[in-house]
This record gives sequence, C-alpha cells and structure tokens, in this order.
Amino acid sequence: MPRASIPRERLAAALGKNLSDSELRDLLWTTKAEFDGSDGGSLTIEATADRLDLLTEAGLALALAPKVGGTHGLPPIVPGFWDGPSPVFEVDDSVAPLRPAIAGVIVQAPADRPLDAALLDEAIRFQELLHATYGADRRRASLGVYPTDRFQFPVRYRLRPIAGTRFVPLDGTTEVDVAAFLREHPLGLRYGPLGISGGQLLVLEDADGVVLSLPPTLNSRTAGEARPGDRSLLIESTGMTDARVRETVGLLSLVFVANGWRVVPVGTRRPDSADDGHGVVAARPLPLTLATLDAISGRRYTVSEGEHLLAEARLGAHPVAGGFSVEVPPWRPDLLSEVDVAEDVVLARGVRSEEGVVPPSATRGRRRPETVFRRRFADLLLGLGYAELYTPLLVSREVDTLLAPTGAIAVANPVSDLFSHVRNRLLPSFLTSLAHNVRHSYPQRMFEVGPVVVVDPTSETGGRTLYRAGAVFAGERAGFADGAALLDYLSGAVAAVGVREPVEIPGTIPGRAARLRLAGESIGEVAELHPSVLSALRIPVPVAWAELDVSALWPLARRAPEAPM
Repeated sequence: MPRASIPRERLAAALGKNLSDSELRDLLWTTKAEFDGSDGGSLTIEATADRLDLLTEAGLALALAPKVGGTHGLPPIVPGFWDGPSPVFEVDDSVAPLRPAIAGVIVQAPADRPLDAALLDEAIRFQELLHATYGADRRRASLGVYPTDRFQFPVRYRLRPIAGTRFVPLDGTTEVDVAAFLREHPLGLRYGPLGISGGQLLVLEDADGVVLSLPPTLNSRTAGEARPGDRSLLIESTGMTDARVRETVGLLSLVFVANGWRVVPVGTRRPDSADDGHGVVAARPLPLTLATLDAISGRRYTVSEGEHLLAEARLGAHPVAGGFSVEVPPWRPDLLSEVDVAEDVVLARGVRSEEGVVPPSATRGRRRPETVFRRRFADLLLGLGYAELYTPLLVSREVDTLLAPTGAIAVANPVSDLFSHVRNRLLPSFLTSLAHNVRHSYPQRMFEVGPVVVVDPTSETGGRTLYRAGAVFAGERAGFADGAALLDYLSGAVAAVGVREPVEIPGTIPGRAARLRLAGESIGEVAELHPSVLSALRIPVPVAWAELDVSALWPLARRAPEAPM
C-alpha cells in the first residue's frame, strides 16, 4: 500500500491532541489507513490506493477529528475573490496527441496565515506521492503549483518548438536552453519524452510569454516557484483524461482547503469549447438510500443515525425521501456510487477485530466419508502401478465425435473446439491423454478419480455431477480381459460384486464391451477400444478401458456395514 511520513507535531496541532502510538493504531483500525510505526517526530502511515487523502496531515486529521471529539461534516469549501484578468487556461489543439487534458484551481490563504514552510513541504510531499501513484509516474497526470503574483492570466497550454525555447529550471539559477536541459537534466531525461512530439514540447506560458513549466517535467523558477509568504497559488494538472486531472487537482487542494484557504475556479477555453472550472472544486452530489445502507450493513439505520455517521465520515448529508443526498468533496474521487458511500457509513460506525471462531461443521478436521470412499480407488490403482491424471471436465469436439453418440453436453459458444463438450464419462479424457503421449514408450497405464456431468432434466441446471474411477491400459497385449479383471478387482475391493452383461458402447469393439450391474444399478463399464478410434488419434497399440461409477456405488457401500472404507 502507498505510505507517507507525517510529522507528529503537525497532526497533533490539527487535532488539538497528541495521540500515542497505540491510540493512533486503534483509531486507524476503523479507517482505510494503518499505523506502521514512528521514527522520532514522524509517523509512518499506510493507506489503501483509493484513500490517498489519508496520507496528508490535513486528510488524516479530518478523518480522525470526529473520533477524538473534534469537528464533523464536510469541511467548508469557501469561494475566494479574484481581481484581475479572468483566470483561465487557453488550450491549443496542438496538445491533443500528447496530453490533451488540463484543470486547475486557485487557492488563497487566510488573511492572518500566508503560506508557511511546513504547509509548503506537505504540499510538495503529497504532490510527489500523487505523481507516483495516481499519476502513474506522471504518465497519466502531473501537477504544478505556481504563485499567481508572478505571472499573468490567461495561461496558454500549447506545443512550442524546442529550438529557441529557454527557461530557468526550478532547481537552477540561470536561464538554460531547453534542448540542453532535456539532454542533461535527470528530470528532463526521465520525463521529457512524455511532453515531446516532432521537435516541439509542451509548455505552460503566461499572457506575456513567460514559461511557467514544461509539463510534465519541471516548473520554471521564474514563475513556477512557490515560497513561504505567498498568499495565492495556482494548482494545475495536465494529463491524459479530464477525469484524472480534475481528481488530481481535487486531491492536492485538500492540503490547502483543510487549512482554511479559499478557492477560485480556473476556466478552460479551447477553440471549440469552454468550461468555467467550477466542477473541479465543487462538492458533487451522490444519492444514498436507507434501503441500500441497510442491505449492505446488515442492520437497520434511522435517518438521524445515518446523518450523524455521514458527518463523521466528513461528508455532507441532507435527508431526502428514502435516504440522503450526500455531498462528496473533490478530494474523494473514490466515492462513485451509493455503495461506496454506504461503506464509509459502516466504517464511521466502527469496525473491530474479532476472535476467529470456527463454525460447527461436519467436515471439520477430516474428509467426508464419501471423499474417503472415492480416494480408496485411487490408492488401489496407484498400488497397481497406474499413473494418476488430473484432467478438465471439458473435452474436444474431435474426441466426442469419435465416440458419438455419447450423450456428452455440448457447450454453447465454446472458446475452442478443444473444449466444446462436458464429459459424461472419463473415457474422452483418457483418449486425449493417450493421444498426447504417443511418443512415449508402451505399455502406458493411466487412471483418474474425478467428476463427470450427465444429463438430468430434473436438475435446475439440466445436468448432474457424478464421480467415476477409471483406468486405461495401452500396450501390445492390452485387451478386454485386462479391463474386465481390473473392473472386478475395483468393485470387489469394496465388496460390490456385480453381474457383467454384454453391451454396445460407441467407440469400442463390438462383442468386447460390457456393463457391470449391482442390485439393478449400472455401476461400471469395460471395453476394448475400436481400432478406428485409435487410428484417428494415432495411438499405435490396443487399449483396454474400465470405468466404475463411484457415485452409484457409494449409497450401496454405505448401507453395507461390512463394506471396507
């Protein structure tokens, strides 16, 4: 999970209370963040990828305040006042192939608290965290922060020729040629290619042509360096989609809004459209019905209880018929539907760790008797030197056609002819395995104890799962007698002595196939495979096959006390 180091002193100042490590760990249990230790004056906090706002002092303090007797509800997003040229981005069509989206907001400091070093450090740290996570290492979105008193609106976003462009890098003191910067500066080498196309690069420049930054690489020091004492800052993001840059701006704005800064929207003008930017900073409404909340939480909520818990989740709540209209702040892009909001209510109410209790179960500590019964056949066949297979229920159209009519269930719209039918006996899987092993020496002995699916009109799905134990013997001397002896051995091992009767089985040699019956039930089949089937699969030797219906045997064996298990 993403993590951040947060100054303990600043968190305590925001909460009005200094929390011990154990208190912080317990309080964070009811959020999507975790306490991962402390080092001197810093706390290490981890959060899930959808709650990056908890990795700032401001966001963490907002989440914890209701739990320590502090403020509730949606923090106010106070409109600011702008006196000057209209704050707007003028977007040129040339940026479309690289990073077409841009959004921004102006944040203005309270009269008595201009930007201080600690708040600037928090903003820079969170900016880089957003670059690495939400911005996908600046590929999907990147951020810039600029003091508005050092440039003039409108800010132009366009491609400009690399040749002849110069600026002062944020970490430099003198103006440099952009071409040299891209070749030599570590950030230019790493991020420069994201903003270059055919000898041109992306620039943000003000009304006088002063370069603010080279998105997504680096701000200029001339107009793109925020410093302690600044009172008005532009937060800007460029990227691949409008939604991603708006959400990124909303997340970074939390650092300032939670500290009482006012906001002024920045519009966007394109050759064919315009946007006033109010959607970037405004809370957006989401519905939450009491029915949904009750269904997800497993309990009933009253309107007053839901309203209180939404306030504890730092959301705006307005009761309406059947539920609430919820105000979601711009730093909560994770809230997309009423299900997400309901989850926040459940977390606000409180979750706690519980002792693990194993529920009563008939199978606890042991296998079911039927499973033990099935595995007995596997042990018997392993003892005879057969190799165990684990094959899928689906078999190929080719093999099913060779054995037709088998009664296997056809798959509607199969992804491949190799998996077109659901087997109703193990034989198709055995033939597929033998066809895959024709380059190996003979004799070959294989077995499987596994499920098959037979047609059952009385079942809801039209099919019923049974278990069978089967084996094949492929070799020069393989014949019907081998399969018959094996079938008699397996059935006799569980005291199920049946009567063998001749039968015609598709894909087998006439007169060399039989069915085993016990108490009127068919419990097994045995046969020697037909040469035409073997030839089609390029199997060069005779094959004997025997298969026992374990599901049919189990009720009979269970009723017989003397039957070995």
